[in-house]
Amino acid sequence: MTLLHLALAADWHAARTAGDYRVSTLGRTLEQEGFIHCSGDPAQLQGVHDAFYTGVTEPLLVLEIDPTGLDVRVENGFPHVYGPIPLTAVTATRPYEPPTT
Repeated sequence: MTLLHLALAADWHAARTAGDYRVSTLGRTLEQEGFIHCSGDPAQLQGVHDAFYTGVTEPLLVLEIDPTGLDVRVENGFPHVYGPIPLTAVTATRPYEPPTT
């Protein structure tokens, strides 16, 4: 299983400098929220985009995360990571491109 997380490119760049990723969702940190919001599949990821990121003009990335060794809990159908995400757990990044209709 791979977790997906929608991230501002600037937040991912900052995490690469800091050593781990600590953004829960748009404008909210792990410390503020208590966990990092993730998605279990592309449909959930699109729902997160549509609910929170439609007005964002900054570049967005999809972080693909290997949950091995992370404290992951599924709540309300969404996986949440309790704790920072080590850079080594992010197995791939790619630009987010919303599906065209």
